[in-house]
Amino acid sequence: MLSYPATIPLSSRTLNHRAERIRGHRKQRRSRWRRLDPGRQALLALAHLRNGDTYTRLAAGFEIGVATAWRYVQEAIALLSSTAGNLATAMQRIRRLAYAILDGTLIPIDRVADQKPY
Repeated sequence: MLSYPATIPLSSRTLNHRAERIRGHRKQRRSRWRRLDPGRQALLALAHLRNGDTYTRLAAGFEIGVATAWRYVQEAIALLSSTAGNLATAMQRIRRLAYAILDGTLIPIDRVADQKPY
């Protein structure tokens, strides 16, 4: 099996912040041993979120099992979502700004029933 290096267009500050959150979570749960240290787990999760790499590719690149890759990514996503505010908090913050940029993703769907013939 071949692994490949990948670059992630994110700052090291982002990686360090994620690693600190994971480190704190592990300390709180009194986790004794993990296959990857918090920095590598943060990198694994960011690679999945930013590049969309599959768990199989991530597992090969980080030399862990596919189930472990899935578990580590899910744990990091749960930690990330626990720090996010709710919609009401976000709207209050947006009201104080001069402008806000909303980012959306277009998802192709197949709605044949809604299409009308010419």
